[in-house]
Amino acid sequence: MTEIKAIVLRAAGINCDMETEHALELACAQAQRTHINRIIEDKTLLDKYHIIVFPGGFSYGDDVAAGKILANQIRHHLYEPLRKFIDEGKLVLGICNGFQVLVKTGILPGNNSTDNQQEVTITNNDSGKFEDRWVYLAPQTDKCVFIESGRQIYLPVAHAEGKIVTKDDAALDELKSAGHVAFKYVDENGNEGAYPINPNGSMDSIAGLTDTTGRVLGLMPHPERFVRPTHHPHWSRLREKPANDGITIFNNAVKYIKENF
Repeated sequence: MTEIKAIVLRAAGINCDMETEHALELACAQAQRTHINRIIEDKTLLDKYHIIVFPGGFSYGDDVAAGKILANQIRHHLYEPLRKFIDEGKLVLGICNGFQVLVKTGILPGNNSTDNQQEVTITNNDSGKFEDRWVYLAPQTDKCVFIESGRQIYLPVAHAEGKIVTKDDAALDELKSAGHVAFKYVDENGNEGAYPINPNGSMDSIAGLTDTTGRVLGLMPHPERFVRPTHHPHWSRLREKPANDGITIFNNAVKYIKENF
């Protein structure tokens, strides 16, 4: 195939769509920012794309709860087309607010029905404030197509509601045993720890989730904000050119589509 097409979802309050579009284009995908209303009007639009990204921001002002209103739009208008998109082997990425949306629709960690009870959510940071800092992430699975197995990465977070919690201990055990945990917050040496290593208090230091297929990824940190070496906060003081870790998420997505479509 010659052209890999990605759609970046827009809605009121989304503010990371242009950076996400740029990251996809750096990864050699043809990216298009599209408002959710256009997709609701013509659900066949998704058929033209291989990757859909739910970018960061504050969709609909995060009224009620972060990502909740946009999640309700998806559940009531686009849930079946999105499930079809995934079932066809295509890729879905949710970043920060987009991750919150995927969790609150039930797409992550992987409910197959809108009637299923939500056992995972994302809520207020333990610190009680907006966290804007860089964090280390350790991959926890080798089945997610977006992730380079064994490669620890460094990305920025920027959220007030980033704490991943489960309904109970059994739900947390299921996340881990079923391989839904994509990334954990760690320190520079790969060890889990308290705040600020874990910037929001997420249970078991979870920073991202994947579904049973490995083709859906949601994470709180922002890979689109580290796609060039100069995005690193200490790039001018490092002896070697820093690896732009965020671009690996997008490169791996494009590579998967190239190899499978």
